[in-house]
Amino acid sequence: MASPRTSVWDQAQINAVAAAGLLGGDAIDFRPDDPLTARDLADLVAGLTGKEAVPPADPSAPVTIAQLDAALVRGEGLGSAAARFRAALVAAGLNPPARFGPEVVARLLGLRTDHPQSQEYLETPPSGVASRAEAAFSAAEILAWRGWEKPYVTGLSATIAVPVVTGWQQTILKQAVSLIGYPYIFAGTSERPQTVLGKAVPGGFDCSGFVWRVYKLAQYARGTSLADSLQGRTTSAMSGELPASKRISFASLQPGDVLFFGAAGPRSKPSQINHTGIYLGGGWMIHSSGQGVALAPIATGYYVSRFAWARRPLAEAGL
Repeated sequence: MASPRTSVWDQAQINAVAAAGLLGGDAIDFRPDDPLTARDLADLVAGLTGKEAVPPADPSAPVTIAQLDAALVRGEGLGSAAARFRAALVAAGLNPPARFGPEVVARLLGLRTDHPQSQEYLETPPSGVASRAEAAFSAAEILAWRGWEKPYVTGLSATIAVPVVTGWQQTILKQAVSLIGYPYIFAGTSERPQTVLGKAVPGGFDCSGFVWRVYKLAQYARGTSLADSLQGRTTSAMSGELPASKRISFASLQPGDVLFFGAAGPRSKPSQINHTGIYLGGGWMIHSSGQGVALAPIATGYYVSRFAWARRPLAEAGL
């Protein structure tokens, strides 16, 4: 059985992975909270791909979340897609971290999961050691693919084009991009371990906490008018601080704009705004959601239908 530390929904994934003969053993002896080792990861990738396992240099070495995601992305033949995502942001002058491409792909594919608020101590930053339960979740997701997933991500990677930015836009977006892969933490505002609502939790962000971190808490914002541009901490508060006449439409978006989403789209009231992110340009945003800090296309699909309006904190601050 899953140990008390394991998320309530992990057991189904563990059962699926055990039934497929991945990660060795069976569901009873699975050891979900044990660190994922390099040997575990090699066996997992081999089992998923049907290829012979590559013996790791140090079989007992612990594997980080970023290493887990990168290995799964490469194993599924999506390494080139990951490289294209990172290259697009390098070309835009945004200096993405080395993990950027695999993390974008892994999170577009749903290979990470958001633990319930009561179990946020289980969330792991990109450099944190992955558990066997985390690996089981990812493997179960891959086993459940229906065939459209890899072409979808490959197609997105072939068309992403983010405009070159300079000055304050570049400063803001570099900071946002550097946080790729951090988990969703309710009321979180830091990539470091933090205390939220009286509880010690790992580094991570909720959606408005991510915007707050980039625009309000960064070192470059201190002592400038930028730190005063956003006053309210929640999405609804941030979205309602400007009159409707100053709201920015989808067609007028610029990199660095703060985006707001609600079920009624542009007809939403501030009290109905339930998500926010930062616009990268080219129809993409970076935000914190159930997949953690990730990239998402907003020109088509779910987000375009829910886009309400945006605001431009850089212009509001006179920068």
